Amino acid sequence: MRPGFRVRNRIRTLSILLFALGIFCPARKVGAQDPFELRVEEYEEAAFGAFTFEEHFIDFADGTLSSDGTVAPTNHQFHMSSEFTAGIAPEISVGAMLLTGVVPGQGGLQYAGWRVLPHLYLPDSWRLPAKFGLTAEFSFQRTIFDESPRTVELRPVIEKRIRNIQFDLNPSVERSLLRSETGWIFEPSFRLAYDRNPRFNLGLEYFSSMGLLSKLLPFGRQVNQLFPDARWKLKKSVLWDVGVGAGLTQSGNHLVLKSRIEYSFGRTR
Repeated sequence: MRPGFRVRNRIRTLSILLFALGIFCPARKVGAQDPFELRVEEYEEAAFGAFTFEEHFIDFADGTLSSDGTVAPTNHQFHMSSEFTAGIAPEISVGAMLLTGVVPGQGGLQYAGWRVLPHLYLPDSWRLPAKFGLTAEFSFQRTIFDESPRTVELRPVIEKRIRNIQFDLNPSVERSLLRSETGWIFEPSFRLAYDRNPRFNLGLEYFSSMGLLSKLLPFGRQVNQLFPDARWKLKKSVLWDVGVGAGLTQSGNHLVLKSRIEYSFGRTR
């Protein structure tokens, strides 16, 4: 079987699965942003035998002050997530994430949940005008950290590079896996980055939660944040980035510090 035909078959199969998710998954109430992973996903063409391990750190320096149902105030919470991703085919990888967090007044680091993340990327050899990918993130978390214990997020990846400038867009949507909740949530994000040299770049990230896809909230009630960030390639296989985010509205968190360390090993992509 020709490689191109196999790729089209994989894409067709995933498209059918995602369409089924859209029909059968119940909807989700309007909520806040992802509390465990503040990262704009980029295009990464997978390879069989290629692995990455990432550690995500988020410090809510100035967060929410009151509970939202079962969700605890985020002010001064600290979240740490461990993510392992394995390439299983030239266009497909699968990740798993362990979620932990510290809630003020409730002891030290505690278990918060777990996630499974299949990734699909269109081959760069197709020479499309931009690079495209898709991640489906299935999350299972404790309701002290998120209003719904089971959610699914569809995260498209659109990437375009012009010389030293790279733009990545994730027009993501999220919904609950519980039938008692209603509404797709629109949560777009992007990163605009400038490469100072091959080992260092500066960027500006944007994260949001705009409400129901069918009926967006007024801007003042949305969650919108900007994160100036910097990214260093410490070694060929080690990447470190840091960012400081500020809220643009009164909704959500007002000041967030984040950091991520990524270690790649195995087969080279």
